[in-house]
Amino acid sequence: MDAMIHIENLTKSYGANQAVRGISFEVGKGQVVGFLGPNGAGKSTTMKVLTGFLLPTSGKVTVKGVEVEQDPVQARRHIGYLPENNPLYEEMMVEDYLGYVAHMRGLPKDQQRKAIKDAVDRCGLGDKRGKDIGELSKGYRQRVGLAQAILHNPDILVLDEPTTGLDPNQVVEIRNLIKELGAEKTVLMSTHILPEVQHTCSRAIIIADGTLKADGAPSTLTADGNTLSVAVRARGGDTKVDELLKSLRALPGVSDVTTAPATEKGALSFTLVSKSDSDPREALFDLVIDQKLVLLGLERRTISLEETFRKLTIS
Repeated sequence: MDAMIHIENLTKSYGANQAVRGISFEVGKGQVVGFLGPNGAGKSTTMKVLTGFLLPTSGKVTVKGVEVEQDPVQARRHIGYLPENNPLYEEMMVEDYLGYVAHMRGLPKDQQRKAIKDAVDRCGLGDKRGKDIGELSKGYRQRVGLAQAILHNPDILVLDEPTTGLDPNQVVEIRNLIKELGAEKTVLMSTHILPEVQHTCSRAIIIADGTLKADGAPSTLTADGNTLSVAVRARGGDTKVDELLKSLRALPGVSDVTTAPATEKGALSFTLVSKSDSDPREALFDLVIDQKLVLLGLERRTISLEETFRKLTIS
């Protein structure tokens, strides 16, 4: 993986409180990653270390090959950061604020006008650029925050709770904007809104108590790989449920089988629980053929991302 973000054994302590406890992960080019955890898990602390606003207690954080602790200014040039509270100068007009940010970021004067126009257009602020920021809705203020984050065309976006406090329509607007930006940039986004991760992110990292609990695609984290739902129908005759249950329980790797409500008329439905290191599907197919059954359905059980999150973060 072409790592844009590399975090290795990161720890961060505030006195006796250890907020981050040896976290390690990488984020590759072009990935949109959801960074999840309950309050106090260490998400914002990790993001502040990543963006150079806090020094780590130990460990190594690298951004596009630049070690943040050694050269924080150079590392920040590769990052666009939207903090959780989106600090804005509300008495300034949108265009003036973005001009101020462009100046502070050291953009050459001959590039500032184009950079501001590109950010305004990308974030849908064209008819708001002459308005005071304080006059805008929260959704548009978030757009201003995103505009300042992409103003210098960074390779990486770090977004801390970008949809907090928005109404459902505004959430959809910001979600779509983040997905568009993720097509060309690496995005690390923390959020408490779990459906946002499934709609927006190709990968989710879950932390709790300052440690990494899970890392994978949302589809992987919501799959209960040990549970299979099976529906069959007898071909040209009745099948004795008790005998079929006995045969299913005898399959290698199966630890338990229970009957389930029928999915359609004439069907027999079962729930199979397999051992953690086993996949009984091939043996199941052989059984269906041997007993001359019609296989109507076979699927792994899925669980919600909320269920996974709760299981991993509630001790």
